[in-house]
Amino acid sequence: MNRPLDPVPPPPAFARTDRLAAVLVVAATLLAHAPGLGGGFIWNDADYVTAPALRSWAGLWRIWTEIGVTEQYYPVLHSAFWLQHQLWGDHALGYHLLNLIAHAGCAVMFGLVLRRLAIPGAWIAATLFALHPVHVESVAWISEQKNTLSLMCYLAAAWKYLEFDETRRRGAYAWASGWFAVALLTKTVTATLPAALLVVAWWRRDRLEWRRDVRPLLPWLVTGAAVGLASGWIERHVGGAGGDEFALTWIERGLIAGRAFWFYLGSLVWPFELNFIYPRWVPDVRVWWQWLYPLAALALLAGCWVTRRWSRGPLASILFFAGSLFPALGFVNLYGARYSWVWDHWQYLPDLAPLALLGAGGALIAQRGAGHWRFTAWSVFAMVVALMATLTWQHSRVFRDDETLFTATLRRNPASWMAAGNLAARLASDPARRAEAIGYFEMALRLKPDAAELHEGLGYLLARDSATQAPALEHAEAALRLDSARASAHNLRGMLLVRAGEIDAAIGAFQRALKLEPKLAAAAANLGSALLAAGRPAEAVPVLERAVEFAPTLAAAHLALGDAQRALERTADAERSYREALRLEPAALDGRLRLAELLAEQGRDAEAAPLLREVLARDAGSADAHYQIGRLGLRAGDTAMGVHALREAVRLRPDWPAARLTLGNALARAGDMTGAVEEFRAALALRPNDLGARNNLANALLASGRVAEAIREYETALQQQPDNADIRRNLAFARELLERGTGN
Repeated sequence: MNRPLDPVPPPPAFARTDRLAAVLVVAATLLAHAPGLGGGFIWNDADYVTAPALRSWAGLWRIWTEIGVTEQYYPVLHSAFWLQHQLWGDHALGYHLLNLIAHAGCAVMFGLVLRRLAIPGAWIAATLFALHPVHVESVAWISEQKNTLSLMCYLAAAWKYLEFDETRRRGAYAWASGWFAVALLTKTVTATLPAALLVVAWWRRDRLEWRRDVRPLLPWLVTGAAVGLASGWIERHVGGAGGDEFALTWIERGLIAGRAFWFYLGSLVWPFELNFIYPRWVPDVRVWWQWLYPLAALALLAGCWVTRRWSRGPLASILFFAGSLFPALGFVNLYGARYSWVWDHWQYLPDLAPLALLGAGGALIAQRGAGHWRFTAWSVFAMVVALMATLTWQHSRVFRDDETLFTATLRRNPASWMAAGNLAARLASDPARRAEAIGYFEMALRLKPDAAELHEGLGYLLARDSATQAPALEHAEAALRLDSARASAHNLRGMLLVRAGEIDAAIGAFQRALKLEPKLAAAAANLGSALLAAGRPAEAVPVLERAVEFAPTLAAAHLALGDAQRALERTADAERSYREALRLEPAALDGRLRLAELLAEQGRDAEAAPLLREVLARDAGSADAHYQIGRLGLRAGDTAMGVHALREAVRLRPDWPAARLTLGNALARAGDMTGAVEEFRAALALRPNDLGARNNLANALLASGRVAEAIREYETALQQQPDNADIRRNLAFARELLERGTGN
């Protein structure tokens, strides 16, 4: 017969003071973290805030069913981002506000769980958690909603499990299991919860029983282990947490773990040197002092084990802290470890235990001391809270934008190649700061010359300037030598090959990019454009349709698709594509210009003219717009206006044969044969085999009375196309004039 379970003391009744404490914690949290609400998106936030291809209901389905469509397979988190994007789109304030509210909620729930466990100083610990500056990174960084949302679910699961532990009601266990599942699908670090609950059970009763404690948590332990292993595989094989940077022995990983353990405890005690990216030290088994970190951690654990007879709290706290930190101690490959072994946001959940211990210790000191001692203890607590709130306020401002964040990072860690590279990428978005951006890219490459992403980033920046195409190609190829599987680097190389006139090689580069990353919309759009440039519009259309499917908000893909459809004379489809490109980027001139050209080709001059005038109002140097305006003027019978616009087009782009030819025709129509001859000759100099230009030149010479010159041009044209009846007829007429003595 089973022995009856030992009774668990009922949870303490919640008093009005608990509600007041919760309100004060929330208010203090909102106030201290307020500067973070004014921040924008930083670093990899764009990888988390719902991608354009995932914003539909079908995209929501893909979030749950396709590994790799999101930065990490956290479907609950990305579903939350999906919902938020429906509510406030790309406005950062909404995401920041939700994250801050979630953090405040976590602090309150933490306090409530501690109260349920009858741990002294529950609201002291909750306040420390809410205001500690080391948690700013989790609150002010939108991507780290995975921390705040997962911890809320973690604490909800813990609350309901403690209820089950006290009552053995199946409903409470079902709710606890549901919250645990949601937490796992928000962030897998919550897989440590069942182990943490076993620690709590041991702390409460000084023993673990199979029936009471282990058996109910066994399904959680198995599920958590399976999800954790799957997450580790995804992180390594999909998330980029592999390669030489993670080629470590287990002894080296142990050295990292020992040092990281003390680093995180140190950040709790001394949060004055916080940084986004900390120096990535090199573990070396030959350096004696590096062994002190893991040995000291083991000594601390042994000391807590010895003192468990007097107090189980310290040992429980250390076990909870180290166990929750385990995935981030270096034993599991995490992508962020490429840049640093330690990150502030990795200690968000583990901090619960040491803060609970600090809160309990402080409360016991205050409660057991005399009146003046109690006053002193609470005064010290008030000063600590004020100091932490001030530090949190200051640190929150660092996360305003990429430039502020990475500048501050470099100030404290000048060796951070990641910070230098990201600062360069941020500055590169401002054409006026191009030189600064190049300087930071070069700085980053000096720090880490084997970083393929840095070569690629600098290559993209250099590619924007026609004078630096060659070095841009060198950096693209350097990136591919270092990492031949970088689809975006193949895309960059293809772009540069197109500009160099090597269309076939460019097509190969784009195809390689798409083989590596089939849904890379930019590469698909570029491949379609290259196929179009190679005279293969029928092949370009399906490629560009895929690009539009992958990235429905990529205006360049719609624009290129319109070009391909236009080449196939699918004018209605082309018009729809151009209009969609214009809707997506109303300020873009290319879409407006292409649409105007298409409308003009259909004789819809009244619709085309306003579009062209809008282009010229914002870019008076657009040769294409002047050219199209000139053609419209000629078609409307306004030769003077047509000639004026075409002259401007030629002035802006003197090496444009079509503009020269059209201007020559306009001048001939206006009776300016001398000017017409000059333009036709210029067109032929640029395109010697242009039969139409040569025939028009001969006609203009003939009209000018320069018959002998006209005959030479007709004869040259006839050599190019011997069976052209019009040229033969014109040549015969010119020879007849010459025989009659007409002309020179």
